Amino acid sequence: MLIKFTNFVISALLISLSHAALAEERIVVSVPGPKNISYLPIDLIQKLGFDRDEGVKLLLLHTGGGAVALNHLITRNADFAVAGLPAAMSLRANGGDVVAVAAVDDAPLFVLMVRISLKTKIKRISDLKGLVIGVNTSTKNSKTTSQQLAELLLKSGGVSLDQVRIVPAGQNWEEQSSLILSGAADAIMGDEPFASRLLAEKKVFFLANLSQPESVKNIPGTHFLHAALETRSDVIANTPQKVEKMARMLQRTLKWIASHTPEDLVAKLEMSNADERSALLVSLKKYRHAYSIDGKFSTRQLKETEIFFQSSSEGDSNAQALRLETMVDDRWIGRSH
Repeated sequence: MLIKFTNFVISALLISLSHAALAEERIVVSVPGPKNISYLPIDLIQKLGFDRDEGVKLLLLHTGGGAVALNHLITRNADFAVAGLPAAMSLRANGGDVVAVAAVDDAPLFVLMVRISLKTKIKRISDLKGLVIGVNTSTKNSKTTSQQLAELLLKSGGVSLDQVRIVPAGQNWEEQSSLILSGAADAIMGDEPFASRLLAEKKVFFLANLSQPESVKNIPGTHFLHAALETRSDVIANTPQKVEKMARMLQRTLKWIASHTPEDLVAKLEMSNADERSALLVSLKKYRHAYSIDGKFSTRQLKETEIFFQSSSEGDSNAQALRLETMVDDRWIGRSH
């Protein structure tokens, strides 16, 4: 009887220790932000408690751009990155080990905003010659989606890259607003809700907006997949349970967003700044279909993404040879058409 009781105690202790070890499993995600509308699902995971449900300690590294987030991934500072899929393709074309495992967004939300003081001078893209243009921060191995889009827009207006000066703009309110308010940038390929907040404050006007097809009609592949969840091949091979848990947390969050109101989402984020809350709510109501509803990749959207990326990479043989399907692993999330 004593032996049975002792075995029972040991078994209970081992189970307890295994649960404790599970609770201490860390997953590090590098993501632009904070409070960038394209990446809000990642900020929400902890607020909804889905990380606790998985026995995970989720750590977020907020960065000034998707390319920086991807750099954290390939330098092993993070297990996952959330970044624009065209930026991930740029990294892959330059030899980076990056694999896309889930969709986050359903619509790219980029706005080319210009300082209000230039409104009488800037009427079209061609008028940007000689000006300073801010884009989300790139790295030597990966060009951000924001920069790719800005370069395509400039080209569509007959503006060559040597006729403007490109500067990093980050992907949060502090960096983008300070560049505009200080005059350090004349225009920014900006993010929401920051762009709409600056518009409401009459600090900028919009020159082009991806949500308005007529303003980007000359850009191929404008329905590309923006934010996606990415990891490395060694994470998939060595710790597949992390990928499974991360994919499940994301999918649950996306389904929660799809079944709740913008007001619910803003309330869940517990934002203390009233102006920040208001701007985010306005943007969420404006962009009702910003997010994927289930994280599944769309075959049609992947084709659009490849068209966009290759259009932005003319003259780069590695980029032209890259096929997006070779860097997508949808076994945890699935595929739609």
